[in-house]
Amino acid sequence: MNKHDIDVERVGTNPGDPLVSLPGHVSHGRFERVLRAGNFAVTTEIAPPDSSDPDEVLKRASLFDGYVDAINATDGSGGNCHMSSLAVCAILTRVGYSPILQISCRDRNRISIQGDTLGAAALGVCNVLSLTGDDVGAGDHPEAKPVFDLDSISLTKTLRVLRDESRFLSGRKLDLAPKIFIGSTINPFVPPQHSRVNQLAKKINAGAEYIQSQYCFDIPVLKDFMKRAVDMGLTENCYILIGVGVLPSARTASWMRENVPGVHIPDEIINRLKSADKPLREGRNICVELMQEIKEIPGVAGLHVMAYRQEKWVGDVVKSSGVLAGRTPWSPDHSETTIGLVS
Repeated sequence: MNKHDIDVERVGTNPGDPLVSLPGHVSHGRFERVLRAGNFAVTTEIAPPDSSDPDEVLKRASLFDGYVDAINATDGSGGNCHMSSLAVCAILTRVGYSPILQISCRDRNRISIQGDTLGAAALGVCNVLSLTGDDVGAGDHPEAKPVFDLDSISLTKTLRVLRDESRFLSGRKLDLAPKIFIGSTINPFVPPQHSRVNQLAKKINAGAEYIQSQYCFDIPVLKDFMKRAVDMGLTENCYILIGVGVLPSARTASWMRENVPGVHIPDEIINRLKSADKPLREGRNICVELMQEIKEIPGVAGLHVMAYRQEKWVGDVVKSSGVLAGRTPWSPDHSETTIGLVS
């Protein structure tokens, strides 16, 4: 038994829960354990700081304590530069959080991606999410050269080869394969919508064991997507978490609808925000209602709550929605939290 095995003995789906062996478990991670135990999971994401200060990472993560099962560390979201996803995950892991390492195809070739995956696993990171990556033209370094050696599906296959076949893409064998829980993303709301389920099937066949979706504000479209996924048996082999978020104003909602690909926000939601005396509070109420509706859709395994620069709302909407059904996700004892960086 190695050090990671000893550490994970203290990890269950709730504080004090014993470690149990669950069918299909591939990582040491708490996030995977929560899903395989049949719990409705909640994840969120942290915007990495424009800083080298590890305490800034922990300060942001602490807002989610007791409300989420895993935290995505975004990887150059929007084509903008921040602290790396790998560094954020390493900081969160050392404290005991369950981070999700995002890997964007935009910025790395297969040599770098495979090396980062092994490095992350060596640092105790258990969850990886493959992404295509946002266009560099939208960010603060439009002159940057995108890589795209792999796409999100071939990246997912690469992660599976590293873990399940214990080898690099070159064929060279690994001395120790990474124990990682592999995920990817889907956007059920981008046209042509009927083809999204086929794309989901391709990602699952490539090795995705969990999926996080784009923002959902259109319940009828989501219900149709999930019905197709269930009918095809896709939810038997993959956990699907649906993206939600708080809209602070009608202006923001209109901008997102016009500028973020695949985000469809119905007129009724924008009109509801326009007529509200307190639009931010109304946006919070809309999010809570959507979370409650989404949980009841067959095949949905959890929610991914996105709240860029509105992290303080995550705990509020999770608690108000009741989607955790009384379960309290793990959180650290901050009185004992230290980074302990070695100089």
